[in-house]
Amino acid sequence: MTSFPLKIVTPDGLVYDGQAEEVIVRTTVGDMGILAHHMNCVAALGMGRATIVINGQRRYAACIGGMVSVVDNLVTLVPTTFEWADQIDPQRAEASLERAKATLQSKNSSDADLRLAEARMRRALVRKGVSEGR
Repeated sequence: MTSFPLKIVTPDGLVYDGQAEEVIVRTTVGDMGILAHHMNCVAALGMGRATIVINGQRRYAACIGGMVSVVDNLVTLVPTTFEWADQIDPQRAEASLERAKATLQSKNSSDADLRLAEARMRRALVRKGVSEGR
């Protein structure tokens, strides 16, 4: 399979800068697959599992928020959060999920607390699913 340059940069710094054969990410309107010579485009990222094929090997990551761009065969992924599956702590994701559920079930939670808890729960579910291979 033909490769292309891929750069993954988060607010914390450079995550990956090298060649890839395929990228699949969740955008705000659905999944987007990218192969070499993809048309130029920009899309907003949603929350979901990213699949990156490097040297024929599939790697998975939790990819949340941000944007992806393809310009002249260079793919740049600029997510708010990007964690390779093998770097996710499943116990931490589970603890975050449980805290979010407790906030959502509390009768004393404000609307702002509820919105933050819903977002925290979605992020935790993505991280947990990716760490478990789903």
